[in-house]
Amino acid sequence: MHALLSAFAPIWMLTATGYAVGRSGLLGDRAEAVLGRFVFHVAMPAALFTMVSGARLDSFANSSMVAFAAGTALVCVLGSLAAGRLFGRGTADRAIGSMTSGYVNSANLGIPVAVQVLGDASFVAQIILFQVLLVSPVILTLLDTGTGTGPGTAGAPSGSGKAVVFRRMLTMPVRNPVIMASLLGVAVSALGLRLPHVLAHSCDLLGAAAVPTALITLGLSLNARPAAAGSELGPNTAQPVRTEGAGRTARAEVAVTVALKTLVQPLIAFAVGGPLLHLPEHQLLAVVLCSALPTAQNAFIYAQQYGLDTRPARNAVVASTVVSMATLSLATWALGATGS
Repeated sequence: MHALLSAFAPIWMLTATGYAVGRSGLLGDRAEAVLGRFVFHVAMPAALFTMVSGARLDSFANSSMVAFAAGTALVCVLGSLAAGRLFGRGTADRAIGSMTSGYVNSANLGIPVAVQVLGDASFVAQIILFQVLLVSPVILTLLDTGTGTGPGTAGAPSGSGKAVVFRRMLTMPVRNPVIMASLLGVAVSALGLRLPHVLAHSCDLLGAAAVPTALITLGLSLNARPAAAGSELGPNTAQPVRTEGAGRTARAEVAVTVALKTLVQPLIAFAVGGPLLHLPEHQLLAVVLCSALPTAQNAFIYAQQYGLDTRPARNAVVASTVVSMATLSLATWALGATGS
C-alpha cells in the first residue's frame, strides 16, 4: 500500500495544483485550451518520439503481451459499444469511450507501480510501445473520421464523400503530431540511428513536460463554473439537456467506464494469461497488475483537442485513479506479489 500511495501521490498533487490554479484564475480563461494544445502538439510528440526511437520494436512479441492485448482489445470494444448503445454517443465519442475503458496509465503510474511491486518495469515498457504504436493510431483514426476535422481544428469544414474520408485517412499521419512523432521514432529505431546529444537532450526536456502539464490541464478542467459549464462541450458534441436524469446518465456512463477499466480488463487479462496461456506466476501478476491501471490522461487530452465533450473522459480518469488504488491492491494480494 505504501508503494501504491507513493506512485499515486504525484498524480493527485499535480491535479490538485491545476484545480487550485484554475480556481484562482491565475492563468486566465484560456489556460486549459492553451495547455491542452501544448501537450498534444508539442510535449507529447516529443515524449513519444524519444520513447519509441530508443526502444526495441520486437520487445512486445511475447505471451504476456498477448494476454494484455486481449484484455485491452475486448474492453475497448465493450467501451465503444457501451458509449454508443447505452449512452447514445457518436463515432468520435465512442472512440473516447473505448479509450477511457481500455487505455492504461502506463507511463507515469505504471512504471513506479511496476518497480515497487514487480521489481522492474520491463513489461511496462512493452505496454507503452503497444499502446503508442497500435492502440493510439486506431483511436486517432476513429476520432479523425468521426469529427471530420484534425486535432485542434474542430468545426472546420472538411467536405464529404468516401474520397474525402479516404484522403483524410491517408494524410492523417502528416496532420497528427502524435502519430507522426511515433512513426519518426519507429524509423529511427529500425535504422539503428543515434540522435546527436543536443537534439536528444532537447527532446527529453520537452517530453518531460507532457505528463505534468496534462495533469495540470486535467485539474484546470475540474473547475466547472456554472456560467461556463457548456464550455466543456466542444463543437463536435451537441449540448445535452441539463436535467436530473441527464446527471444520472452521466454518472452511469462514468460508472460503466470505470468498471470496465478497473475490473473487467484485469479479469479478462487474468483469464487469458492464466487458464489459456498458463503464464508463470510473476508474468501473470505483471499482466493483471498493468491491466488494472487506471485510465490515462491522454483520453482527456484527445477529447479536448478534437472538440468533444471532455467530461466523460475527465471524470473517468479521476474516478478510475481513485478506484484503482483498491483494485491494484487486490490484484497484488490475490496473486501473491513478493516484489524483489
